[in-house]
Amino acid sequence: MLEKTYKPAEVEARQYQRWEESGAFAAGRDGTGDPFTIVIPPPNVTGSLHMGHALNNTLQDILIRISRMRGRDALWQPGTDHAGIATQMVVERQLAEQGKSRGDLGRDAFVDRVWEWKAESGGTITGQLRRLGASCDWSRERFTMDDGLSAAVRKVFVDLYKQGLIYKDQRLVNWDPKLHTAISDLEVIPREVDGNLWHFRYPIEGALHRHIVVATTRPETMLGDTAVAVHPDDDRYRDLVGRHAILPLVGRRLRIVADDYADPEQGTGAVKITPAHDFNDFEVGRRHDLEMINIFDREARINENAPETYRGLDRFEARKRIVADLDAAGLLEKIDKHRHTVPFGERSDVTIEPWLTEQWYADAKTLAQPAIKAVEDGRTKFVPENWSKTYYQWMRNIEPWCISRQLWWGHRIPAWYGPDGHIFVELDEATAQAAADTHYGKPVELTRDPDVLDTWFSSALWPFSTLGWPEETSELKRYYPTDVLITGFDIIFFWVARMMMMGLHFMKEVPFHTVYMHALVRDEHGQKMSKSKGNIMDPLELIEEYGSDALRFTLTAMAAMGRDIKLSSSRVEGYRNFATKLWNAARFCEMNECQPDPSFDPSKVKSNLNRWIIGETTKAAAAVSDAIDAYKFDQAASAIYQFSWHNFCDWYLELVKPVLQSGEGADRDEARATAAWVMQQQLKLLHPIMPFLTEELWPQFSRPSNEPLITSAWPQLSNDLVDEAAAADLDWVIKTIAAIRGVRSEMNVPPGAKIAAILNGANAETKARYERHGEQLERLARLSGASFDQPVPPGSVQTIVDETTIVMPLADVIDIAQEKARLEREISKLAGEIGKFDKKLGNEAFTSKAPPEVVETQRERRADAIAAREKLEAALGRLSA
Repeated sequence: MLEKTYKPAEVEARQYQRWEESGAFAAGRDGTGDPFTIVIPPPNVTGSLHMGHALNNTLQDILIRISRMRGRDALWQPGTDHAGIATQMVVERQLAEQGKSRGDLGRDAFVDRVWEWKAESGGTITGQLRRLGASCDWSRERFTMDDGLSAAVRKVFVDLYKQGLIYKDQRLVNWDPKLHTAISDLEVIPREVDGNLWHFRYPIEGALHRHIVVATTRPETMLGDTAVAVHPDDDRYRDLVGRHAILPLVGRRLRIVADDYADPEQGTGAVKITPAHDFNDFEVGRRHDLEMINIFDREARINENAPETYRGLDRFEARKRIVADLDAAGLLEKIDKHRHTVPFGERSDVTIEPWLTEQWYADAKTLAQPAIKAVEDGRTKFVPENWSKTYYQWMRNIEPWCISRQLWWGHRIPAWYGPDGHIFVELDEATAQAAADTHYGKPVELTRDPDVLDTWFSSALWPFSTLGWPEETSELKRYYPTDVLITGFDIIFFWVARMMMMGLHFMKEVPFHTVYMHALVRDEHGQKMSKSKGNIMDPLELIEEYGSDALRFTLTAMAAMGRDIKLSSSRVEGYRNFATKLWNAARFCEMNECQPDPSFDPSKVKSNLNRWIIGETTKAAAAVSDAIDAYKFDQAASAIYQFSWHNFCDWYLELVKPVLQSGEGADRDEARATAAWVMQQQLKLLHPIMPFLTEELWPQFSRPSNEPLITSAWPQLSNDLVDEAAAADLDWVIKTIAAIRGVRSEMNVPPGAKIAAILNGANAETKARYERHGEQLERLARLSGASFDQPVPPGSVQTIVDETTIVMPLADVIDIAQEKARLEREISKLAGEIGKFDKKLGNEAFTSKAPPEVVETQRERRADAIAAREKLEAALGRLSA
């Protein structure tokens, strides 16, 4: 017998262990068909499961589980990312607690220490993915720095270098002055700050008392100015183009150039150009062949390229000194308060500096061309399709990709330098040494490049490196290209685009045919989750309280295409109740001996009620299948929820109860077999979303087979099982019962009171249906009977179903006057609430200043209040009539 209460904590650990130990997750099992492959977006080895992971991996698992049940050779390739900067920081913090630094250990010993940490603590997130129910093939788990993937990274780097697609260059990077490394755009957090806009007067060479005024939020960078730009059509400065200004405090001649970057409508229309410390200025500098003067060292202190008086100053201290000196020189025009965006390091929380430095770059523009064409040709499709526009925009305007990082943990760049700086790029040091000895004609000492590769470089190879490339493995041949990538829109550039580039370049095929972009998981008010707001919802805490299936179903049900998820614990609790309802339905079936009948043929059932539920099961199976195939996960969840909760639990089990409990012979046998068959089908349909609960219930409805649900066959039901006549009959029964129940609820009719209904205007078909189903209708609607086409007694309430007016005499059951007064009070109360919402939403001070999600919540609550008022007004109208 099933336990009285479903206990997720006990069930989930036991079922997951069974699956994993039995090899149910393994790809390449005997008897499977065509491959279906998904590569997991590798979580950082330092990471813990957050709500984005929970959504992303739930959706992947749904696709893997349904493909496995459809007989496909399903491979969900798992693994973790070495997360260069994040992992290095974790270990550096541990060392700091011991009063040490990585410098104290030295590079090799520090890297060894990171590997030790990875062995001890690096499996946290994979354990948490197991808690979620992720059915990855863990026997194939990879790590972006394992031996095989490291070999792939080296080969890609060497090949691209020798093809001229990797090179060294001096360009601006996002420089973190605290971590002393270049970082990616994804690791830069733009933050609004209250600052100043300083306006300085730069003297015009050879024109006494004439100045050109420039404005800046960063006075310290003026030490690196090499030009002033004005718009070509700006008449105010037309005579100055080609002349020079003199840089105050430094004395450098600044060429005045005409460039479209200068906006005549902004400030004075003249812009100071600092090519070594601003990304826009860098491009202006390249267009006009300007000198690029780097005035900062790696800690963002003023270096030797600036006047001696400022050297060694921190950039913010230099800012104060420069403003004071310009003011003293009479060259400070004015200071405006100015709110603007400043880039901060995600991990260091210091202001990021655009810094001119020599780095390794990949020729992304060349690599991007085949990747653009692949999407244009439809070989890879984005879902929702509008994300292809974002992809095109970035790819068609792509910049060189800075692939080097000044870290110790990561894939060290396979480049060595000879005595004269000549670069040797090879797969290993021995090959590089041999090449150098040949180049110089004698043995020489080589020095290895100290940098490591951007983490995204190795991640870009993930779809094929995890399958064994550069070796020509059987797995690579069978499972590449993969089928679907599910990921968040925030890494469309950093990961998706780069996998497309690398996959096409090295495998000559796209890495996946579909990219599904899921939305963000926000809090219940629509705000982005963050530590500072204190609104982070921990998926593990929700799993602990409500079970993994409840969280998975919630995320699936809310994963509407292109719409962010507003998550609340009450929603998860609601779907925990759904799990409980299904458990109770299974117990009801078990107590009523609803066992699978091997000879049961759903096309041969005789009862109208059984034919109806079989048809509804068939419709639900088609709806769930179609929705998942179209990546409409919310619609799949809705279809199975509506079927399980309403059609099966609320209606079928209630309607069939007398047959199961009091019936006999063939009627009861058919009802038992039908109920068992329907349970079997809906457990299959629910399994991809709620795997633990369904697997736990499966043995009760799968006998005599011992096959686990995870590898059982997905329902493929013929449309011939849909009996339209039975569906019309039961649709009428359900509508009629619901209408009567609705009136009883609105009018506060006591649950035990039975009403003698009158059905006026019913046609012959309705009367025949009442004849067939009257007993069920009277039992569930709490009627003492029904008559047709009678006068309407005083104190009656009427409702309409199809062509029939249902009259319910209530004068002897409720106090009509009292009920009218109650409804009027509730309507008045709601009118007051609606008025408050109208006042607030009509207040521009509120709508313009409040966060958009707060305003939207107010609108939603107003709409709910209006709907409730309309419902009560309709009830009052019926009562008055």
